[in-house]
Amino acid sequence: MKTTLEPPVQAKTVRRADYLVELVGMDRLPALDQVPSPPSISRLAWSLAGLLAALMIGLGFVPWQQSVTGDGRVIAYTPDERHQLIAAPVEGRVVKSYVIEGTHVRKGDPLFEISDNDPTILDNLKRDGRAVLDRLNAAQGRVDAIRGQILALEGSRRNSLESASARIQAAVEQAAAAERFQEAAESNLFTARLNLERTKNLNQKGLRSTRDLELAQNDFDRHNAELARAKNSLNAARNNQQALEAERQRIENDFRSSIESARALLNAAQGDVANAKSAEAQISIRINRQLTQEVVAPRDGTVFRLLAQPGSQLLKAGDPVVELVPDSDAQTVELKVKGNDMPLIAVGAKVRLQFEGWPAVQFVGWPAVAVGTFGGVVKLIDATDDGMGNFRLLIGPDPEDKPWPSKMYLRQGVRANGWVLLRVVPLGFELWRQFNGFPPTIAQDEPGATGVSRPEKKK
Repeated sequence: MKTTLEPPVQAKTVRRADYLVELVGMDRLPALDQVPSPPSISRLAWSLAGLLAALMIGLGFVPWQQSVTGDGRVIAYTPDERHQLIAAPVEGRVVKSYVIEGTHVRKGDPLFEISDNDPTILDNLKRDGRAVLDRLNAAQGRVDAIRGQILALEGSRRNSLESASARIQAAVEQAAAAERFQEAAESNLFTARLNLERTKNLNQKGLRSTRDLELAQNDFDRHNAELARAKNSLNAARNNQQALEAERQRIENDFRSSIESARALLNAAQGDVANAKSAEAQISIRINRQLTQEVVAPRDGTVFRLLAQPGSQLLKAGDPVVELVPDSDAQTVELKVKGNDMPLIAVGAKVRLQFEGWPAVQFVGWPAVAVGTFGGVVKLIDATDDGMGNFRLLIGPDPEDKPWPSKMYLRQGVRANGWVLLRVVPLGFELWRQFNGFPPTIAQDEPGATGVSRPEKKK
């Protein structure tokens, strides 16, 4: 029996062919037994696997731009340039409309004319205004009359008090004179008493006559009577002074009471004047509103909607009639971001924007190679959320980037997507962060901060 040894390659080929036959459930194929597997295929496969592994490792060190995504729309930056509702100034019906939807208007152009339901309301208001004016004039006349009365009372009080003060001064002087007269009477009485006693002693010794004694007694009695009269005069003068002072106080109290009463009347009259002026102002406002029934555009813009047709419905004061979209050159994007991402964003941070209807290709991690996106800068971050945990950002154009599309294409309300750019990290770190659900970064002044997306200050 002759034994034949086969090469190892051929043996491997036979085994591979047997495996394929078993796998597909077919009989052995002679062609498979005759096709060897070249060694270059194995080397190419291992080379591709190594290249793929090296590529994966290399991609882990590729720079990646972290970002926070948000969506929103284009708005005007200032509130007076945003969508406005123009309301009816008075009750009534729209009798004429000067515009249609889509009409571009200038500031001051007429929009619509409204008429009150009562055709005689203007005449009635004018009549009420005249009545209020008459009431105002009457109240003002009372004010002037009471002021004159107060001035007269104050003049009379001043004159009466001066007269009373003069009488009191005269009474004071009279009392002073009575005091001096009493002092003189007391001195004379003292002298007369000494003379009487001396005359009595001399009469008892026989040195003076009875006649001299009688004269000395008469002189003493006369000076005693004069002293009594002086005391009475002094008491009368003092009583008169007190009475005059009491009279002066009474005069002052009477005039003060009269003046206070007059001032109370003056305050009441001034209140009537104020009420009449208030009523006059209200009627004047209503008359002016009735006279200005033609409503004009508050600023340049485009009529968006007509909410009331001429003669179709009854309007109340304040009901919207026209929706106006003002012209605005200050384009701004309003983005909503999650509260988890809000601490990562600062005013001045760079943003990439993609506008709805504008062809764009955005590479999140490599904004430099993005096509059709526009640069922006964060101008405002709301102090609180919208009630659902989202915070609003206002994004303005980046002066260092290309300009945004014109307002012909970028109108208010156009949807937009935005990416607020944070720091640059290796792609491997970003994948590791995404797998673990970590935030991109934290604020620089917080514990554990390693980097933020703060805008660099220009030197």
